[in-house]
Amino acid sequence: MKSSLGLRLGQSLTMTPALQQAIRLLQLSSLDLQQEIEQALDANILLERDEPAPAEAAGPDESTEPAEAADRDATESLELRDDGDIPDEMPVDADWGDVFDDLPAAARRDDDELREFLEANLHKATGLREHLLEQARVAPFAVEELAIAEYLIDAIDEDGYLRDWPALLEELSNTLGAGAAEVEAVLAKLQEFDPTGVAARDLGECLRLQIESLPARTPGAQAALILVERHLPLLARRDSAALSRASGLDVATVDAALALIRTLQPHPGQAFKPHESAYVAPDVFVHRKNDRWVVSLNSELTPRLRINSHYQGLIRRADTSTDQQMLKQHLQEARYFLNSLEARNETLLRVAQSIVEEQRAFLEYGPEAMRPLVLRDIAEQLGIHESTVSRATANKYMLTPRGLFELKYFFSSHVQTTGGGVCSATAIQAMIKRLITNENPARPLSDATLSELLLKEGIQVARRTVAKYREGLGIPPSHERRPPA
Repeated sequence: MKSSLGLRLGQSLTMTPALQQAIRLLQLSSLDLQQEIEQALDANILLERDEPAPAEAAGPDESTEPAEAADRDATESLELRDDGDIPDEMPVDADWGDVFDDLPAAARRDDDELREFLEANLHKATGLREHLLEQARVAPFAVEELAIAEYLIDAIDEDGYLRDWPALLEELSNTLGAGAAEVEAVLAKLQEFDPTGVAARDLGECLRLQIESLPARTPGAQAALILVERHLPLLARRDSAALSRASGLDVATVDAALALIRTLQPHPGQAFKPHESAYVAPDVFVHRKNDRWVVSLNSELTPRLRINSHYQGLIRRADTSTDQQMLKQHLQEARYFLNSLEARNETLLRVAQSIVEEQRAFLEYGPEAMRPLVLRDIAEQLGIHESTVSRATANKYMLTPRGLFELKYFFSSHVQTTGGGVCSATAIQAMIKRLITNENPARPLSDATLSELLLKEGIQVARRTVAKYREGLGIPPSHERRPPA
C-alpha cells in the first residue's frame, strides 16, 4: 500500500457560523427572538439598544432635563428620617415613601407600575374544591353534616356536577352510615353555595337552581322554570313554536324564557378550571391604505440594536492583548448578529408581502375567496428556497382587518373545479362551515349531502374529503348534530 499526494477539484456548501445564526433566527417565533436578543445583549458588551435620547422622545417642545435633574438631586440627597434608622416594626401597609423623605419621582412611578402588573397578572386561582370547602367550614353544619359535605364536595367534578347519584348515596351509607334523608339535607345546603348551580345532579337541576336564585320579578323566570323542569329535551332545538305547543305558553313568553336560559351557566365549575392565558403578538401588520394593502413589521417585537461606539473606539488593530482580542471577537459577533437580524426582518417582510399579494381576495371578500397557495409559489416569486419560506412562516402571525392568522394559514392545497379552475382547501372548509351553520337543526346535512351541495357550486369533492375537512373544523357528524327527540 503506497501513500501519495493529489489535487482534487470540487464544490461544497459550508455552513459558516454567520449563516447558521441567520437560519436559526429566521425560524424563531417572536417570543423566542426576544429571548435571543436579551441573551445577546447580556453576553456581548458591544451590543446595546438603539433607544432615542430622552429629549428626542419628549419632543422638541418638551424637555425632560428638569425632571431628570430633580430625580438625580433627590437620589443624591436621599436620606432617612430624622431618627436616622428604619424602624424595627412597620405597619403592614407601609410604603417606602413612609421611610424615605425624598424618594425620586421615577422610582415611585416604577413601583406603582410594578405593583399594578403584579396585581393584574401574578395571582393564583382557587380551585372549585378549595372554594367549596372554605364555604363549608363556615356554614352552620354539625360535625356529622360537615363530614358528609366534605365527602360530597370531593365527589363534585370539574364542571360542578355530582355524577351517578345512586352510587354516591350507597357509598355514603357504607362509609359514614348516613341515611338518604340526611344526605339530601346536606346536599340542599351545598346547592346554596357559590357558584350558583353547583352540586347539581343533572343539567335540569343545575339550570333550575340558577333560575330559583334570581329575583322573583325577573322577566321570563317562571316560564323558564317550566321549560327547564318539563321540556328540557326540546330546549336544544331552539324551536319556539314547538315549545309553545308543548308548554301551552305563548311564543313571546317562550322567547323571553329562552333569552333568560341562554344567560345561565350550564357548567358552573368552569370558571375554576385551571387555565393558562396564551397571548399571541402579531409579527406583521396588514392594513388598507389608498386602495392598496400595506404590509409592515411589528417593530415592538424586534427592538433596534446598535454597536456601542465607546467600546468600538477602544479597539486597536495592532494590539494583541487579551482584552483587545475579546473586544474584537465581540465586535465580530455583534456584526454577525445585527446582519442576521436584519436579514430575518427583510425575509419575513418580503414573504408577508408576497402572501398578501396572492391572497388579496381573501382580505377583501373572506375565507371562501382564499386562493390555493404552496410554499413553492412564494419561493419562485422571491427567488429563494422553499425551506427559507417554511422557516419564515413558522410560528409567525399576521394581523389583518379580518383577524389574526398564522402565516401557515394562507397556504393550502388546491382542488379542481368543474369549470376547469382550482379552489383552495381553506375556501372549501369555509363553504362547509357556511352550509352547516345555515342548515335546519332538525335535519342536519350529511357528508354526502354536503358533497352534492358543493358540486352545485362547482366544487367536486368526495364524501370522504368532506368528512376530513369537517373533522378539521371540529364539527361533529350529522347524527351527533341532530337534537334529541
